[in-house]
Amino acid sequence: MIIIGEKINGAIPSVKQAIENRDAAMIQDRAKKQAEAGANFIDCAPSTSTELEYDAMIWLIEQIQEVTDVPICIDSPNAKLLARILEEGVVKRPGMVNSVNEEGDKCETIFPIIAGTEWQVVGLTCDKDGIPTETNKKVEIAKSIITKADHYGVDRKNIHIDPCVMALAAMPTSLLDFCEAIRSIHEFAPEVKMTGAISNISFDMPARKYINENCLAYAIQAGLDSAIMDPCNVDMRSTVYACEALMMKDQSGRKYNRAYRKGLVGVKKA
Repeated sequence: MIIIGEKINGAIPSVKQAIENRDAAMIQDRAKKQAEAGANFIDCAPSTSTELEYDAMIWLIEQIQEVTDVPICIDSPNAKLLARILEEGVVKRPGMVNSVNEEGDKCETIFPIIAGTEWQVVGLTCDKDGIPTETNKKVEIAKSIITKADHYGVDRKNIHIDPCVMALAAMPTSLLDFCEAIRSIHEFAPEVKMTGAISNISFDMPARKYINENCLAYAIQAGLDSAIMDPCNVDMRSTVYACEALMMKDQSGRKYNRAYRKGLVGVKKA
């Protein structure tokens, strides 16, 4: 399971304040803790106004790279900004672009830049009409994104499709739809990775941790390859390692046992 650490995002009030105040210590601490907890990528999302986003993104990237070599996931709905970051070479090593979708020319803007490189990319199953509720529509959008990636020469193994899990409070079939989309898209393109922002499903629900943990477990069973999540959450992290062992993605439980010895499973060290 590829873990994309979600804790450096301007949508989080404390991170928003840290960005505004240029509190380097706070951002660096979050980056280090996520790296130590086993994150494969560290999400970098200013989530601020358009006129401030570029400077905020550059500053966040600098703080993250100051303390860890874990690849960065540059995160913005503005494809032009993401392209600028890629072209300027601010990020020291190939990471992840979050995200493209079928709204406007986002795929056409990003794919030519990352084609032939090790940069990975998240593709959201939404278009000019927003996020569809019908699973078959999400699958159609995913197929279109993958087909465009093929056209531009982006390696399918570097694509992470996010079927945009819906909030359970608003849609009772949310998990079932999410898992169906994972299986259907994998059937079309086995090489492509499936991802998701797991905590979205528990929005407006009580005791959210139980919804998140069980959603993660069912999604892994359905074929989830990566997740945008809090790697410092010991319960979520332990769910990942346990499910991989149970699903024989971690044969003989070696990875699980190694993670336990490092204090990454069942021990609140992060």
